[in-house]
Amino acid sequence: MSGSLDLFETSEAEAVPHLGDGLHWPEVRGWLQTHPQTLLDDRSLLEEIGLRPHGRNVVEFGAAALTRLEAVVEREAGARREVETIARANFAAQTQTHVAALDLMEARNHSDLARRLDAAAQGRFGLAGAAIALERPGGVPFGWRGLEAGEVDNLLGEHGLTWLGPMFEGLDLFGAAADQVKSVALIRMAPHLTPGEPPRPCLCAFGSPEPEGFTPTMGCELAAFLARVVERMAERWPVLN
Repeated sequence: MSGSLDLFETSEAEAVPHLGDGLHWPEVRGWLQTHPQTLLDDRSLLEEIGLRPHGRNVVEFGAAALTRLEAVVEREAGARREVETIARANFAAQTQTHVAALDLMEARNHSDLARRLDAAAQGRFGLAGAAIALERPGGVPFGWRGLEAGEVDNLLGEHGLTWLGPMFEGLDLFGAAADQVKSVALIRMAPHLTPGEPPRPCLCAFGSPEPEGFTPTMGCELAAFLARVVERMAERWPVLN
């Protein structure tokens, strides 16, 4: 390294303490602290270690500091872009959910409600389909799927409200679109459909064409919101036994 200080030699101006057989940083650091001008005057050494002198007694840590600063800024910018992307996706999903809810509220009967739910799932959320399933005994509206007694508890657990995960055999809810469904979201409902009778166990089911479309770790607040709208709308029209 040209122009660097030899710590084993002496100069006319000042003698450098002999450090023995090896260099030790505490002694080197202490010597630099007491002889700062020697380092400042060695411009070639400063340039080689990434520092730039800028006037007397001033060293600009340009290259090294700027590199670290740029790395920090890039990380922060990347994190901000990711947060913004997630926020935009959430906002878009919420908007589509609210529009779908308004569309469901225009339903004229049970079969129209099921048709509108399936259309919203496909057209607004890119899903393979959606369905409403109701346990027997009792009448099952046209366009709804019939389930055997106790089937909702079998699918969700006795006290389960939702289930998200991969599609499984025996879940015959999506009709012709069943072969497209790779993952599902199931939400429990209990609408009062028959006057004077207790609420009937019911499911609102959404099917995704993507294996990771619905996963157990995913929140399902928007799907549950739509299910509540379907539940309340279904109670508008009686189902006779």
